[in-house]
Amino acid sequence: MVELGINYLISSTMAYENYRKYVKNLTKTFNKYDNWRKQAKILKLSKTACNRLEWFIYYETTAEKNISLTCRHFGIARKTFYKWDKRFDRKNLRTLEDEFCAPKKTRQKEITPQEEERIVKLRKKHIRWGKMKIRKLYIEEYGEEISSWKIQYTIQKYKLYYNPQKNEKLKNKRKKSQQKKRITELKKKPFSGFLIALDTKIIYWKGLKRYILTGIDTVSKIAFARMYTTKSSKNAADFLQRMFYLLDGSVINALHDNGSEFHKEFIKACQELGISQYWSRVKTPTDNPMTERFNRTLKEEFLDLGNFNPNVVIFNKNLTEWLIQYNFVRPHQALNYDTPWVFYQNINKVLPMYSSRTLS
Repeated sequence: MVELGINYLISSTMAYENYRKYVKNLTKTFNKYDNWRKQAKILKLSKTACNRLEWFIYYETTAEKNISLTCRHFGIARKTFYKWDKRFDRKNLRTLEDEFCAPKKTRQKEITPQEEERIVKLRKKHIRWGKMKIRKLYIEEYGEEISSWKIQYTIQKYKLYYNPQKNEKLKNKRKKSQQKKRITELKKKPFSGFLIALDTKIIYWKGLKRYILTGIDTVSKIAFARMYTTKSSKNAADFLQRMFYLLDGSVINALHDNGSEFHKEFIKACQELGISQYWSRVKTPTDNPMTERFNRTLKEEFLDLGNFNPNVVIFNKNLTEWLIQYNFVRPHQALNYDTPWVFYQNINKVLPMYSSRTLS
């Protein structure tokens, strides 16, 4: 019995020591990976790099170095894990970051310093000449072939312009113009609210100027107009919000010209309402024929009949009454002699109810 007790005691002691060693090693292992996480914070690794670090911590601790289990847990391909396992240096956590993708060898400028010097000399001598004329002169004077691109590059590099400030303004203007979406890019769809066309009509009266902003739905022909004392982007934004409300918030795109009123506050209003802007081409009234025709009707059937009043409040009140007649009473030939409101109801399949929004 004594021997059995001694043997049990020895075996229990050995088991306990083994358990202590196991716990010690396990604690050491977890401390190692906690240090990895702390290092990642200190090094300010990106979110993707930290995610990759978690792959390897899971692989080493939880998955017991089972690649398939790790890949299933994180939803990644085995090929991806192998790729980063090969790249990952355990002593350098930055190796988990994405590599710089730019080419190491880039194409260098082919123009030589001598060519630049010659071009600068010729350009300064003939400051108003274009690149093709300077190229021709270069070939004649130096007997060497040169591309017009090299001349253009040198002119831009040294800003060899007759009027640098004017050229910079023109450059910025062209840049802004290229960013604008032209109406020719939009594929029109036959439902109400898809596109509203906007314009500004200027009225001159006894030394005063008044601005009537007009808008029309290009499908249902529902129109709206309002007079303002100034042509500002703030007033244009106010007009857009009113028309957006009139059409039950179903406006998707807006077409207008390049006037200053359709910038700044107007652009901000479009973004808030989720409306895409499209510009008509410069000096191309055929890009916006709907508002041109509505402006003519407004002039012939309202303004020319003595309804103009310089007082904005009085004028807009009379104009609203005319708009009710235009949208709800007046038959339109383009709509098969239906009124815009009847056509709007039919095309959108809404209840035949008079909208109080037109009266606002």
